[in-house]
Amino acid sequence: MWDVAARLLTRIVLLSTMSWLALAQKDMAHSGPWSGIIIHSDCTSDEAFAEAAKCTENRGPGAKLALYDDTTRKIYSLQPQDQAAGRLGDSVTVDGALQGDLIQVASIKKLTGIGLPVGRKAPGFSAHDQFGHEQNLDTLRGKNGTVLLFFRSADW
Repeated sequence: MWDVAARLLTRIVLLSTMSWLALAQKDMAHSGPWSGIIIHSDCTSDEAFAEAAKCTENRGPGAKLALYDDTTRKIYSLQPQDQAAGRLGDSVTVDGALQGDLIQVASIKKLTGIGLPVGRKAPGFSAHDQFGHEQNLDTLRGKNGTVLLFFRSADW
């Protein structure tokens, strides 16, 4: 009888520990970079996507700012706010830790360019085209070179 009770107690402790670990992992921060535009935090993603004037109008010091990721159409709160100040409407890269919809900001840098410099060879990659066929640099290469063009936030 004690053996059955001990096994049952062990299972309960094990299940409780696994549940706690799953919850803790869910709440853990994810570190990395996010790119987008600094906007007012009271803008919706639809307003930011439409580039509504209210999202980037000057409201003076102390206005609460956020990052609008124009690729995913998601808005992230920023803490602390000091590095975002003076960057309203700028395209930036934010490095930090994401927890939920909040980025704990380590640094914010203005985005000065997108893509590779002219003449630099593209790194290897593979992706599926609109027909489901795998493509890579070799399959796309033409006799005069290759131009790859990506549209961000395309609404097709």
